[in-house]
Amino acid sequence: MSGSKKTKKPSRQQVYTLLVQIGRKDGDGLPEKATGAALMCFSSGVDEAEAVRETVAILKQADTNPLDVTGYGTLAEREAEGHDIDDDERALMQRALDENSVVIAQMTPFFD
Repeated sequence: MSGSKKTKKPSRQQVYTLLVQIGRKDGDGLPEKATGAALMCFSSGVDEAEAVRETVAILKQADTNPLDVTGYGTLAEREAEGHDIDDDERALMQRALDENSVVIAQMTPFFD
């Protein structure tokens, strides 16, 4: 083996905005009469597919039943599309990036 070390490229984590629809499951913490919910999440990942996988895995660990995920892209992509992103939302995105985590920014229960 040669003495030269391969240097690992730093990870290019980005934060993706995801809308996750969840169904009911015992112990999910949703209001009693809710039929499900929509969760607005900020998730870090090297690409959107990784962010989705990590978000779904964490939500399953939290005893929820993820049914569908819609991706809205990175901060830059959302800004390019003209989305209005307030300071609180930006702070939550930065937290997801700093902690390499998933942040649930909003939960909206569904009722029939």
